[in-house]
Amino acid sequence: RLLNLGQFPQKDMVRIEEMINYFDYDYPQPKGEHPVVIQTELSDSPWNKGLKLLHIGLQAKTIPSDNLPASNLVFLVDVSGSMGMPNKLPLVKEAFKLLVNQLRPSDRVAMVVYAGAAGTVLPSTPGNQTSTIKDALDNLQAGGSTAGGEGIRLAYKIAQDHFIKGGNNRVILASDGDFNVGVSSEGELQRLVEEKRQSGVYLSVLGFGMGNYKDNKMETLADKGNGNYAYIDNLQEAQKVFVHEFGGTLFTVAKDVKLQLEFNPRFVKGYRLIGYENRMLNNEDFHNDKKDAGDMGSGHTVTALYEIIPAGVESAYLNKVDDLKYQKSAEVATSSNELVTIKLRYKQPDSETSRLFEVPVRNAATPLANTSNNFRFAAAVAEWGLLLRGSEFKGEASYDQVIDLAKGAIVKDPEGYRAEFVRLVKLAQSLDTSKTVAKKDE
Repeated sequence: RLLNLGQFPQKDMVRIEEMINYFDYDYPQPKGEHPVVIQTELSDSPWNKGLKLLHIGLQAKTIPSDNLPASNLVFLVDVSGSMGMPNKLPLVKEAFKLLVNQLRPSDRVAMVVYAGAAGTVLPSTPGNQTSTIKDALDNLQAGGSTAGGEGIRLAYKIAQDHFIKGGNNRVILASDGDFNVGVSSEGELQRLVEEKRQSGVYLSVLGFGMGNYKDNKMETLADKGNGNYAYIDNLQEAQKVFVHEFGGTLFTVAKDVKLQLEFNPRFVKGYRLIGYENRMLNNEDFHNDKKDAGDMGSGHTVTALYEIIPAGVESAYLNKVDDLKYQKSAEVATSSNELVTIKLRYKQPDSETSRLFEVPVRNAATPLANTSNNFRFAAAVAEWGLLLRGSEFKGEASYDQVIDLAKGAIVKDPEGYRAEFVRLVKLAQSLDTSKTVAKKDE
């Protein structure tokens, strides 16, 4: 959104993992007993000669829409004065209407608003009463300061009063994040949301608008509430969240999903995970079922990239990347032709006990030109993120290479998201005044 306004983003605003996971990837569906499957691919790092890039894709099981459990939803809408702009409350109304269009008679929706005080503007209503729900949305008006904490409490109470056992019980918060009154400290809000998720009611958070929009705060709330987070700045984004990714947004198939990688020192001298700076787990937390982690919804994908320094390769990055902290026995590791073992731990939506499975990855790299479209496009997005952040790990990264990689990976792009990515990269290239670009142009 900043690039479209002619502004180059600040380093801390660029979250590479979110950029990568904004896009759809064509991973195979799970076929076995687990609701998640792991897909891997290994090739050369496009921007660091001699290094390797490991692409890991997780695909959650897609539940056919006819088989989705009934939903008990509470729309929690910020109607404070700061929401009066066209890209805030008016967009909230249109976004929620897209969701309402997909509801069934077995689903239920209530609506709570909050500003100077919190109140119910729509009691829990069957999902097929479309006109009633949309009329309540149309009647919303912005004005007043924000009492977000009171609104959240009321929304959770309504959700619990109409709780559907085995269903999708969820509060969906729509706000610009400007909590000024009420339960306003981040700690208080997080504790409230953590407490309520134990009841089986999850929280999804939608951010609207710009300016004083509290991005980190909103994302943290969603994480604490066992839900997901999305930023919506136009109707196209609303369609992405509520139409094209409907199941992944609202219906959890695996919760507290955790990954742990154990690299083989026979082949790996060092490695680093690209992005995810705020989502790293301590080693001991992988085995701790009380430690919360991210959830995966129906049809949801998660993509992660690891840059690897192979054994025998000298690199200036060696003192800046993770050592092999998960290896247990060098003797066992060196006898194997496996590059890494990926461990995935998850819980069924109605369980508090995790399940574990492992996937070994052979040390067999594919030439970059022969990799999948998934690999090349994700690599292009990551490389662009390194450029935007001015990362010390960007090596020989360049805008031209990002564009070439991305263009060559645009095959299925029905909504035009990948083509839009290329446009934004070119726009960023024209706005980037860093020394690296200046030298290249000379």
